[in-house]
Amino acid sequence: MESTALITPGLARDLAALGRLGEDTSMESVLRGLTTALATGVPGCAGASAEHWRDQRVLVSGSHSELIMLVEGEREVGEGPSVEARKSGARASVSDVLTDGRWPRYDALATRWGVRSALAVPIDVAQAQLVVGLYSVRPGAFSPQGAHSLTDMLTEQLGVAMANMWDFEEVRTDAAQLQEALAGRALIDQAKGIIMQTSGCTAEDAFEELRRISQHHQVKVADLARLLVEEHQRKSRRSPG
Repeated sequence: MESTALITPGLARDLAALGRLGEDTSMESVLRGLTTALATGVPGCAGASAEHWRDQRVLVSGSHSELIMLVEGEREVGEGPSVEARKSGARASVSDVLTDGRWPRYDALATRWGVRSALAVPIDVAQAQLVVGLYSVRPGAFSPQGAHSLTDMLTEQLGVAMANMWDFEEVRTDAAQLQEALAGRALIDQAKGIIMQTSGCTAEDAFEELRRISQHHQVKVADLARLLVEEHQRKSRRSPG
């Protein structure tokens, strides 16, 4: 019983839901969903934070704005459970900030925001590291046994969610690039038509003229085509109907 004291059916359900993505899903929304699930689903937990580290850049989310400020303050003073967890790759906790003497500057920050105990869980996922923080207003809220079980669940569910997120982002990026390419092709076709109309040349000759001018001015053919189309539209609007 004690080994699963931090896990509830509602928490398990909400963590599993993080891997189900939609059109509006982003890394921010996944982290926000994670912190909300922990704050509402872990017994004794009053709030949660999540740091997503990738290429020395960090994205911070929290169930409460005060916890985002606590995490950022902890990073500034350079000590505390989240800093230790990221550095060591192992869980770090504070049973009671009023009696813990390892990180006095962190303890002062936590006390300011009403935190008495905290647990930081590092989770390595492909391409990134997550540091998940749980906070309580009472001391000793997170038992070592419960923290171990919770870590296993977070590692499994967040691994799935992050893998899905990166696959989703890759597909979304490919779709955006394809859409951009198709739009560029449409502009080039319009520009070719304008050149053919004004000079009486063939489509092949019109494209060669576009390419020659783009090389001369060191701009992309698609960008040159867009400028030509826009200028033609402006002239058409100025012409009397």
